[in-house]
Amino acid sequence: MAFEYAIALTGGIATGKSTVASLLSLNGMRVIDADTISHEILDASIDWVRDIFGEEYINGSKVNRAKLGSLVFSDEKAKKILEEFLHPKIREEILQRSKKQDSFKFPYLIDIPLFFENSAYDIKDSVVVYTPSGIQLERFIKRNNYSKEESLRRINSQMPIDEKKKRATWVIDNSKDLKHLQRECEEFVDKIKAKYL
Repeated sequence: MAFEYAIALTGGIATGKSTVASLLSLNGMRVIDADTISHEILDASIDWVRDIFGEEYINGSKVNRAKLGSLVFSDEKAKKILEEFLHPKIREEILQRSKKQDSFKFPYLIDIPLFFENSAYDIKDSVVVYTPSGIQLERFIKRNNYSKEESLRRINSQMPIDEKKKRATWVIDNSKDLKHLQRECEEFVDKIKAKYL
């Protein structure tokens, strides 16, 4: 059975999910990363991307994800085509990896950016990486060098971070510095160990 011991790790764009995933894995938690899987599948589907979106979205032997990202965030139809192609493949791969992790009979994380938006996974527990929306926007602009308008368009394509926080089983607060975040991650791992060991 898949997802029996799974905990969905989610958050919003630029709330620090990747950093948290790294910190949690340093603290001994196993992590399945949906983004990494999606990149692998996308690069393996280079011919499909070329046929559907055109040569300009290819960069050597890889898909130009930044360019494709700009297209799908500004064109609802293109976004739908890409998601309908990718999501079943990502889900199938996560399912296979999850079955393997469940065999260890101990919680592990599945990093799923759109966990609440897509409701595609039968996972009962979730942990949200939380950053207040003002800080989220600031960090996203700084990290990606996008305009405020483009940044807001991308952030607003997801469920508001405060709504995700309400739905979460646990929350990891990333509104301060890295030291604070490390403490939050350690406390979360302690809670998981206390619950399951």
